This record gives sequence, C-alpha cells and structure tokens, in this order.
Amino acid sequence: MKRFFITVEYDGTGLVGWQRQDEGQSVQGHLEQAAKALTGQDVLVQGSGRTDAGVHAYGQVAHLDVPEKFDEKAIMLGLNAKCKSRQIKVLEARHVSDEMHARFSATKRSYIYRILNRRIGTALHRDFMYHVPYDLDLDAMRAGAAHLIGLHDFTSFRATACQAKSPVRSLESIEIIKDGDEVQIHAAAISFLHNQIRNITGTLVQVGRGKWHPDDVRTALEAKDRAKAGPAAPPHGLYLNQIEF
Repeated sequence: MKRFFITVEYDGTGLVGWQRQDEGQSVQGHLEQAAKALTGQDVLVQGSGRTDAGVHAYGQVAHLDVPEKFDEKAIMLGLNAKCKSRQIKVLEARHVSDEMHARFSATKRSYIYRILNRRIGTALHRDFMYHVPYDLDLDAMRAGAAHLIGLHDFTSFRATACQAKSPVRSLESIEIIKDGDEVQIHAAAISFLHNQIRNITGTLVQVGRGKWHPDDVRTALEAKDRAKAGPAAPPHGLYLNQIEF
C-alpha cells in the first residue's frame, strides 16, 4: 500500500461538514466513495481537521492508503472523476511516507473568515461571505484581536459542546485585511478549538461596530466563560485555507 496526501478544495454549502455522518452528505464521505470506486476497496480518507456544516476549504489536506499501482496523477484525476459532488475538487496528490499523517503531522493550520462589509447584501456570494451592513472600525478590531495572540485558555471562544481535552491553544497570528467591500480575518495556529474562529470573529465584529471596546476582548478571554464573549459568526464565511507540515 502507498500513502498519498491530497489537497482538497470544497464548497461546504448544503454539506454536513468534513466528517462522515449517519445522515447527510459530507466531504469525507464523498471522497471515500470516490476512492472505493477508483480502487475497488474500502479506503479511509483521514482529514487534517474537521470543518462544520457550511464551512468551505481552499486547502484541506487528507491522507489515504491505496494499492501500489496508483501514482500521484492517477489519484488526483481518478478521485475527481469518481467523486459525485461538483462541490469537491482534489487539487493535488503527492506520495508521502507511511509515517506522515494528515492530522498529527500538521504543524500549522490557517483559516480565512470573509465578511462583506457594505449596506446591501450580495446576490452572487450569499453562501460564501458573512454580510455585515454596518461600518466597521478595523483599527479597533485589530486592537481587540491583539489580546488573543499567544498561549491562552480560550474557553470563552470555543463551542460549549467542544470535545477538546484542553481549552488552551496558542494563536500564532491574526490579521484583519480590507479589500474593497470585503474584510478578511486571517488566523493561524497549530490547532484550533471547535468554533474558535467563528466566535472570535463574532466578537471582533462587535468591537468593529463600537458595541465593545477593544479591551473588552481581553476581559472576555480572562473570564473563561463562553457567555462572556460575542456571538458566533455564521459558518458560510469561514474557509480552511492551508495546512503546513
């Protein structure tokens, strides 16, 4: 058997997320069905991380083990040909050692959250950007975000149902960028908690609107209480951007 890493782009609209579930269509489920159709056997497709329903990916990475006869081109083209969902594309496949693992070998994960910041919403990108019709003070948002950089207990910014054993994470960077009517929040860390970026985004939007002072972000962080942070931003603005190994 040979192990391959695949880089996957997907539109999460209408999907139950990355992880295979009993009901609904998942990215993992579609890829495993494609891999079985290609190889003639059951294949586990192990992702570098889970994304929730409605969340998208520019560069999810997963690994799979297939028979020796397959090469990188055959895996990339074959999975795309056999995948029944037009919302999922395998952009690259590369042969790696058996010791490499899509989840446990990752050294950095980065996400982008996209906000459409104008009064009128969008007809073309309504499933791909969070519409915020209020003026946002980006300098205030950056000042608030600065309190989150580094090693912290992120209890206030994780889902109440988060199953991670520890709420402690090290947020390596968070940048807020404006391009025309679009505001992007870029975040990078070794790993993230469930809903961490969506909860951070919702909180920073409160700061940008002037409802919160930037220092209120630090107060929420130190409270270690989900109820003390802002609301979760919707999933459709979130993209898994890149995985580094």
